[in-house]
Amino acid sequence: MKEGAIQQHIRLALSDAGAVMFRNQVGATHTPDGRLIRYGVCNPGGSDLIGFKSVEITPDMVGRKVAVFTAVEVKTPTGKPTADQLHFITTVLRAGGFAGIARSPDEAVEILSK
Repeated sequence: MKEGAIQQHIRLALSDAGAVMFRNQVGATHTPDGRLIRYGVCNPGGSDLIGFKSVEITPDMVGRKVAVFTAVEVKTPTGKPTADQLHFITTVLRAGGFAGIARSPDEAVEILSK
C-alpha cells in the first residue's frame, strides 16, 4: 500500500480516537526570479499529519479540556524517517505533545496513548 493510502486510513483512525488532524504538505519551490520558498509547518522535518487531541487535566480543572499538539509521521512498512523528521518528533514529545511514526492505523492510535 502506498503512503498516501496508509495516511488516509490513519487519519480516519485518529479521528475515531478523538484527534483532529490536518495534512501538513511540506515542500519547496522556486519563484520565477529564483528565490527558494519553503512551505508547510516546520519545514524541513514537519510531520505528515499535525493537529491536536483534547485531554482533560488536573482535578482542579475537572471538565476543562486542553488541546495537546499531535504530530504523526506516516511511513510505509519500509520507509525511513529523516533526521529532521526525528528531530521534530523529539521536540514535540519533549514539549508534552503526542508524536511518533506510524505505519498503520493501529500504530497511529497508539501514539495518542503515550
